[in-house]
Parts: sequence; structure tokens; C-alpha cells
Amino acid sequence: MKQGFFGNVRNDVLSGITVALALIPEAIAFSIMAGVDPMVGLYASFTIAITISIVGGRPGMISAATGAMASLMGPIIAKYGLDYLFATTVLTGVLQWILGVFKVGRFITFVPHSVIVGFVNALAIIIFMAQLPNFIGQSWPMYAMVAGTLAIIYLLPLVTRAIPSALTAIIVITIIAMATGADVRTVGDMGEIKQALPLFHIPQIAWTWETLIHLLPYSLALAIVGLTESLLTATIVDEMTETKSNKNREVRGQGIANIITGFFGGMAGCAMIGQTVINVKSGGRTRLSTLVAGVFLLFLIMVLGNIVKQIPMAALVGVMFMVSIGTFDWSSLRILGKIPRGDAVVMVLTVAIVVATSDLAIGVVAGVILSALNFGWKMAQLHCYNETDEQGRKIYRISSQLFFGTMAHFIELFRYSADPDHVVIDLSASHIWDHSGVTAISKVRQKYEAQGKTVTITGLNHESQRIMDKVGITGTTSNH
Repeated sequence: MKQGFFGNVRNDVLSGITVALALIPEAIAFSIMAGVDPMVGLYASFTIAITISIVGGRPGMISAATGAMASLMGPIIAKYGLDYLFATTVLTGVLQWILGVFKVGRFITFVPHSVIVGFVNALAIIIFMAQLPNFIGQSWPMYAMVAGTLAIIYLLPLVTRAIPSALTAIIVITIIAMATGADVRTVGDMGEIKQALPLFHIPQIAWTWETLIHLLPYSLALAIVGLTESLLTATIVDEMTETKSNKNREVRGQGIANIITGFFGGMAGCAMIGQTVINVKSGGRTRLSTLVAGVFLLFLIMVLGNIVKQIPMAALVGVMFMVSIGTFDWSSLRILGKIPRGDAVVMVLTVAIVVATSDLAIGVVAGVILSALNFGWKMAQLHCYNETDEQGRKIYRISSQLFFGTMAHFIELFRYSADPDHVVIDLSASHIWDHSGVTAISKVRQKYEAQGKTVTITGLNHESQRIMDKVGITGTTSNH
């Protein structure tokens, strides 16, 4: 318990407060994006943050209402209405919990590093672009406050790290705005903040199989997008903090959080890389930071609503600019020309797809598929050296992988009619991966035997020999 909640109390409390302040305009903006009342996003952020702090698998990670999820909700609201959105959120959580039970979190290991870097850079760009409507075309006080916010964020740590610089910047700029009466946009201009608690609410829908069938595609899409962003964010936090997380517990936790928020008037959410970066950079490390973010968010809504409304958007835009700059992997630009060309292409295309579609799942899935194709292409390159020994036998030495991608090329390697009566295929530097590899060897032997020639397979490792034995290919000699 101490390690889970109370191992870093001071920093966690301060970072959680900072995150809560940054969550408000984001939650309101995402609510507007989804076509619902701002309180739906605020309630979601509150319930998800508190729930995930207890049941999640990645301490210090912030989960709440997100733009990636909100972008999928418009059709639900337009076609069915708000209560169906709550029901879809609950179903999303159920699907995520089931996926967690089946341990799908392990599949995050199949996401290549080039895709993760592309995902991170795309999110940094999206976070930056999302701030531009609140920045471009504004008054000079707005620009001055954004500059002041960034100055405090980057210069204060040179003097002291006692208080998170982002929190200090928000407080100082808010005081300046209130004292000078500057004509700048505030959080209150984003949408109405009602000082009311979220209440338990069972979605008023027709609980039938037909309804389930209608909502299932939306819930499945939300579940996949939410888990994709959450697992990749967890991986990034693992690297930032040099700690490990329980990915399968995180998947189940995301499901439980969405089930609860659906019954308390909130929309589906997931991990937020922007707020998570704020939390980590402000010193947040344990579950307490996420819990404080959720609790303080509710406190801000219930008690300090009138003050929160006066926070200038300039301060929050400055903080999110810092998040964007800190999130982007600048070293990836330096090494882009040095890494393998295929990895570089995958990285750039992942960024392009995510930014163009604003759909993280599509970008990541496309990146994984491209990486798999790139890997398969490399593995499908066959290398063969042949020689004739003192006994007059033709020896083919294969130094590549045998699987479905190399089957046809392998069969074409041999000069059946021109070869001597005894041929040796040396697979010491190769490996048979599947039935296609076995079939390729079998076809080569059949071609030689049809011409009355003998073929011996040598150098098989244990796994390759086992596959050959199961299929019933004889006349082989293994390494063991």
C-alpha cells in the first residue's frame, strides 16, 4: 500500500493538482467534440481517474475522457441519444474487461519501436494542433500570457523544484489575468460548469438483444481505440520512469473504469498521454497522483467552480505546448536517416496516418502491418551457397528461414536435371517454421526422386527436426 499510494506523497499531490487543472478544458473540449454537455466529459474524467488509480496496472498514468474516444461518439449521439452513449460506454468497459481476462495486454509487445515512436510523435503534433484554435487570432495579452506561462515552466526549475512549474505557471498567470482584467478567453468560455455531483444512473434504453447488436460495433471500436492508447501510453511511462507495469491489469482496469463511468453519467475514456506527461514531469509516480487528479477535479467543480471559470486559456495552452514539446521524440529526427529504411518509412507513415485521421488505432494497426510486411520481406530473402564435395555430391547450404514466404523461392533454387545423383541440402544455418517449409523440402525431394536421384537433409535443429518427424519426412540428419 505504501508503494502503491504513499511512497511519493508530496510530489504526487502537487502533480495531481496540476493535472486536474489541465483536465478541465480538455474534458469540456472533448464533450463538445462528442456533442454532449460539458459535464459528461468532466464526470467521466473524475470517475475514470479515481477508479483507475485503484484498479489500473500502471501507477502514475492519467486516464480520463479523451479526444480519440470522443471522435467516435458523434454518430451514437446523433442516431440514438445520450442514454445510449452511456450504455455504449458500459458495454465498452465490459468488452475491455473480457479482453483483459484473456490477457490481450501481452500483445503490446508486438508493436515495433518504430510504431511506438511514430505514435508518440503523432500525438505530440495532435496535442499542439489542438491548441491552435485557442491561440491563433487572439489578442496580444493572450500571446504574452502564453509566453509567460512557457517562461515560468522552463525557468522556474532552474531556481527551485519545490513546486511543479506547470502548477506555478497556471496560478501566476491566473492571478495576473484576474488582477489586470485582461480581455482573454477563460475556461468559463469553453462551456458551462455546473456545481453538481455525478449521480448513479441506469441508462434508459431498451435492454434487448437488438439494442446490443446495434451498440456492439460502436463499443468494439471504442474498446480497441481505448486499449491501444492506454497500452502504448503505459509503455511510454514505463520507459520514462524506468519501471514496469501490469498491462493485463491495466486492460481490466480500463474496462472497470468505463463500466462505472457509464453508470455515473460519463462517456468512455482511456489513458491520456498529454496529462500523463504533465503528471510524470511534475513528479507524479504512484497511484496517489492519479487519485488526487480525480478528487481535486471534483473539488474544483464543486467548490471552486467560480474561480476555475476565470483561469485564462492562455495558461493551459502554454502548459499543453510544453506537453507537446516534451512528448515529441526529438532524437528520432536525428536518427531517421541512420536507422533501416523500412523502419524509417514505418515511423513516418504512422505519424502521417495518425495525424491525418486523428484515429490512433488506425495509425498503430497500419504501422504494425507495415512493420510485419517489412519484416516478412526481409525474412523472405533466401541465401544459398552450393559446392561439390570429393564424393561427387552436390551440397546446397541454405542460410535463410523456411516458411510460407520462402517456399516458392526455395523450390526454384535447385538445378534438378543438371545435379549429380546424390544431393545434400544443408540446413545448419536455417530453420523450418511452418508446414509450408516442410512442404517445400518434400517437393524438392520428390522432384529429385522422380529423376532417380537421392536427397539427404542435414543440419536440422531440434525444432525443425520435430516438425519434419511429425509430418513424416524421413532421410534427414539433425544436429542433435
